[in-house]
Amino acid sequence: MTISTLRRRTSSAALRHALLGSAMGLAVIAAAPAISAQEISVWSGYPELAPFYEHVAEGMKADYPDLSVKVEAIALREHEKRIALGLTSGEAAEVIELGTSTATRYLENELFNAAPEAVAAFVQDPANFNDFFRDSASYGGTVYGVPLFRGQSALYYNTEMFEAAGLTEPPATMADYTKYAEALTQRDANGNPSVSGWSLRLSGGGQGIAEKFWINMFQYGESLVEQTADGKWKADFANAEGRAALKQYLENVHTLKTVTVEMPADAEAFEREQTAMFIRESWVIGDIASKAPDLPYATATLPRGSIVAPVSLWISGEGAEAEAAWAFAEAANSPENLLWLLDNVGWLPNRSGLDYSAILQAKPALAAFVEYPDTYEFFSLPNIGPVEEILTRTAARLTDAFANASLAADDAAIDGVLMAMQDEINALLQREGLLAQ
Repeated sequence: MTISTLRRRTSSAALRHALLGSAMGLAVIAAAPAISAQEISVWSGYPELAPFYEHVAEGMKADYPDLSVKVEAIALREHEKRIALGLTSGEAAEVIELGTSTATRYLENELFNAAPEAVAAFVQDPANFNDFFRDSASYGGTVYGVPLFRGQSALYYNTEMFEAAGLTEPPATMADYTKYAEALTQRDANGNPSVSGWSLRLSGGGQGIAEKFWINMFQYGESLVEQTADGKWKADFANAEGRAALKQYLENVHTLKTVTVEMPADAEAFEREQTAMFIRESWVIGDIASKAPDLPYATATLPRGSIVAPVSLWISGEGAEAEAAWAFAEAANSPENLLWLLDNVGWLPNRSGLDYSAILQAKPALAAFVEYPDTYEFFSLPNIGPVEEILTRTAARLTDAFANASLAADDAAIDGVLMAMQDEINALLQREGLLAQ
């Protein structure tokens, strides 16, 4: 997979066309040989996905009555740690859910199984997956995983708060985001914000801070790292676009005071009506339905495009257990199970040709994730070994910058922060032999 910007041309009509390739997928699953009594484990980094994997396992009972599936879903960072320990010690689950950028280090060291011929054919069929998702489950041209779901961002906004502020439509530009944040912020008697106008990721999990900043900077036309024609990478964001992205954070926190580091943030704050708008993935829709079903809200696409974080199922182990694991991965990709995933959990399936019409009618908030302009652009984290270190170190610098009030009105100082951040990323790329000349 590369970090190339993708232009996806998907219309409402295309989303509603008949299922493509499902017959082949089901045939592959049906053709799997019988599996004797045994247990396989599924490791997930998203606790909300446990019911989905249990649903898949339940649906397999007719064909595999003696198969027991143990689902272990924990927080993502802890999940990544147990994978590192489990794969290197030979004690990992048979089915491992993992994003492509993180999976790369294990693919480089041949710790995941290459897909059997029938599974590879299923993944490589363009009726099932486009090139982007096929490549996200491949390494060196060989299929290793089965694409499952993706993270993709959109704006969530409280419609009652918008109405009270006289706002009739979602923000269309990044300048609008700041204007809207000013209008939406609610303040106490001392003028301090009590309800943030726009919840920004200012603290917490390190990599997430960098990813969310990257999403905002992408709306200005810039990225943390970009691939060059020679296949290598570089950071080149210490420019006007990068400055605009960082300055927007600083102005909202320190100048306009529409949000603070200490304020409740993210989905929990939105569900409690402690913020008017924020940017997040589609899983929030299911979370809102569960925790705040009466919340008045809507969603909207972002000004330019979104990050896409593809997640696949990877297989480890040998013999009958590996065979059962591949059968499970294929079953998870049946149209019925993928539509169940979207409807009940909210993550977006990677498979092509699914008919979302009934789900969209019942849950219109999903439209921002599956119906977007022809010009909408996607980007993804680079499929390179040091990506997590890049994000973690960038997040540390961003956290320090967000807390520095003196930066807000000092463009030269902002440029200095960006240059130091850029230099550190390029040094990491050079260390790995990945830096473009």
